[in-house]
Amino acid sequence: MMSGVVLVTGVMAAGKSTVAQALAERLPRAAHVRGDVFRRMIVSGRVEYEPAVEDDDGGGGVDAGEGEAQLRLRYRLSAATADAYTEAGFTAVVQDVVLGAELAAYVRLVRTRPLHVVVLAPSAAAVAAREAGRAKTGYGAWTVERLDGELRARTPRIGLWVDSSELTVGETVEAILAGWERARVG
Repeated sequence: MMSGVVLVTGVMAAGKSTVAQALAERLPRAAHVRGDVFRRMIVSGRVEYEPAVEDDDGGGGVDAGEGEAQLRLRYRLSAATADAYTEAGFTAVVQDVVLGAELAAYVRLVRTRPLHVVVLAPSAAAVAAREAGRAKTGYGAWTVERLDGELRARTPRIGLWVDSSELTVGETVEAILAGWERARVG
């Protein structure tokens, strides 16, 4: 059966929290590690990670500085927490927004093997509809289209990618279970 660490990632409002919780509930001994908890633990001095400001020529963006440093701290903390849970005999289901080159970097942070990566990739239209129906708002400086573009253009195609646009939570969990071996990255 499943053991080790499972990273469930995708854009905001892709269904990560709900799917990760439902997946953890299907396993005999599992912990749900919510990456955003580590962001919220910073009481003062928190800087949100925002999209890079584009250069005048439309090229690369300006370094995100402190926001990026805090994002990477959050990743290190969630990876270490996942490792600690697996050392104690739990399957750690980590859920966070880990996109672009940060996905491969996150894989290197987790010491535990096996490691599975699940990328929830509903369409931008499905995400926009979900975001509109949520009480909380995930998108500030980001837009659904820009974050979706980051996911699709810059995120390495590792692990199991699930288009959950038309799937229920239960169907998404079933798709993950059916693709379990394809999700394994280490």
